[in-house]
Amino acid sequence: MGNTPDIDGSSRKSNEQEKPPFAERLRHLLFGPPRDLSDRRIFHHLSLISFLAWVGLGADGLSSSAYGPEEAFRTLGQHTYLAIGLAAVMATTVFVIAVAYSRVIEHFPHGGGGYVVATKLLGQRAGMVSGSALLVDYILTITISIAASGDALFSFLPLSWHVWKLPAEVFFIVFLSTLNIRGVKESILVLTPVFVLFVITHAVLITAGLLVKAPALPATLGAAAHGFSGGVTTVGLGGLFVLFLHAYSLGGGTYTGIEAVSNGLTIMREPRVETGKRTMIYMASSLAFTASGLLFCYLLWNVTAVEGKTLNAVLVERFVTVVPLGWPFVIVTLVSEGALLVVAAQAGFVDGPRVLANMAIDSWVPRRFATLSDRLTVQNGVILMGMASLGALLYTKGDVRHIVVMYSINVFLTFSMTEMSMCRLYFGERKHRPDWIKKISIHVLGLSMCFTILLITVYEKFLEGGWVTLAVTGVVIMLCFWIRRHYSAANAKLSSLYASLIDIPRVSKVSPGSVDPTKPTAAVLVGGYSGLGIHTTLAIFRMFPGQFKNLVFLSVGVIDSGAFKGEDTLDQLKSQTEGGLKKYVELVEGQGIPGAYRMAIGTDVVDELERLCMDVAKEFPHIMFFTGQLVFQRERWYQPILHNQTAFALQKRLQLWEQTMVIVPARMQ
Repeated sequence: MGNTPDIDGSSRKSNEQEKPPFAERLRHLLFGPPRDLSDRRIFHHLSLISFLAWVGLGADGLSSSAYGPEEAFRTLGQHTYLAIGLAAVMATTVFVIAVAYSRVIEHFPHGGGGYVVATKLLGQRAGMVSGSALLVDYILTITISIAASGDALFSFLPLSWHVWKLPAEVFFIVFLSTLNIRGVKESILVLTPVFVLFVITHAVLITAGLLVKAPALPATLGAAAHGFSGGVTTVGLGGLFVLFLHAYSLGGGTYTGIEAVSNGLTIMREPRVETGKRTMIYMASSLAFTASGLLFCYLLWNVTAVEGKTLNAVLVERFVTVVPLGWPFVIVTLVSEGALLVVAAQAGFVDGPRVLANMAIDSWVPRRFATLSDRLTVQNGVILMGMASLGALLYTKGDVRHIVVMYSINVFLTFSMTEMSMCRLYFGERKHRPDWIKKISIHVLGLSMCFTILLITVYEKFLEGGWVTLAVTGVVIMLCFWIRRHYSAANAKLSSLYASLIDIPRVSKVSPGSVDPTKPTAAVLVGGYSGLGIHTTLAIFRMFPGQFKNLVFLSVGVIDSGAFKGEDTLDQLKSQTEGGLKKYVELVEGQGIPGAYRMAIGTDVVDELERLCMDVAKEFPHIMFFTGQLVFQRERWYQPILHNQTAFALQKRLQLWEQTMVIVPARMQ
């Protein structure tokens, strides 16, 4: 074919050494410079070992101990003696869900969590419902983590200062959005010391708190037994059971975040399954100890609600009156707790955009949400999660007790669907698995727990915020159905329109030879080998018969979240992109016209195409560019959102370089 293709897209405009515009320099300062896609170590650099995964993903689960046990303890009212049993059940639930999700990791080593599991095992529509619930869940993960962080940080400040709590929470969300656009690993490394400080201070608080009160434990157990007897007399055994179940369910926020590990497997170091399961052990053990330990300490230290303070703040203040660690320990503990809750919001920024990207690849949401930035982050998803969480924060005014109800519903909806999916998996394999009953039992137990919590939370808190979560999730589900239907209809029309073009017979059996750069050349910008690209190529022959003596096909292999799965994906993408281009060259050579191709790899298709076009323009001085573009007979406001506008954006850029580009319309009814 004459010329060697520019596989790496390494040639650039001659003036690229010039100082970049101020806006670009500012963006690089805030978000970091572009990453080098040719560096084969880049995926290794972006992946996480177990400890860092525990920090970035496990912090969501561990930080829930700041509000989950508190909500459960408050619900007990005067019957605080039930906290003993509640602590035991809480720890058991954590381990049951963790073991169940470890099985999910084994069967789905490429991540995706609840969305992928439900899609594969229950069907695409069930997967979409789970994915929609997860999206709302991760938005509220950010919201509740930041709101609870504000509560913790302002617990040791005067009440008059609390007017600044909401503005501070808004700042935290904006800060994390910026940090995540820079890249996942960088944000986690920055926040690791905070996580370690939380673990140390709370381990000291719980362990020393239990040891100091150990002599009083017999008296506490005796008082609990006496209180239980009195409770049976006043409200009955059934009444106490209902109260216990109520507190257990409304403390469901404690168990949130456990699923984050299975959702975020794609960012973990190989071997992913082992890394993920080890991370799950770290998360479950730390969460069970912290949540149950705090709940038991509330009872031992006779913690009661104080205006403007969390129960953890009240506990640590009473703790330092007995243990001589002083007021600095109170500040360090609460600051570490508040800071960890900021770290916990990472789960929403890490996993939320990934779920969004998976759904984009499956055409449930606009496909641009699968696009990566030059920092290899799902930038559009990060921005959406940040804006939506800000909206939720302002709507609830940062009220944690309000947010935790909204939050818990979708958490346990996705938990229940995941457990149901795994039950179906093992039941379907029962003829081939002698141990299927043993395997399925943990998921049946997990499903019973999660579904119970879901039903009680919806029933008890429907009018206190539960309806908002259900309504928003319902709107997201309907929107996903509509987007998928639109894409399906557009693809069907496009396939029908150009079905006859895929296999065009050759009219010349003689090779036309190599391209001649001195002759008039048409450059055709294409994606994969498809009817649209062929339609554009044939339109050149029709509109300019005999005008062009060469055809050069240009394409950019786009690294998106679907392609960026490991160290070998760059080579695979190059091979796939080059294969499509070779088919176009074979097509035009079969028509007796010399053909060639050039390609590049990148994350921003417009930027890469602009560079590629200018390189080719230097090689072929007599060149004109062509590309196809879907156009609709009745333009709707949403169509530019759902379909790329690459052709129009690139045309404007090439015009600045005094290059001509013709957009060939492909009209859709």
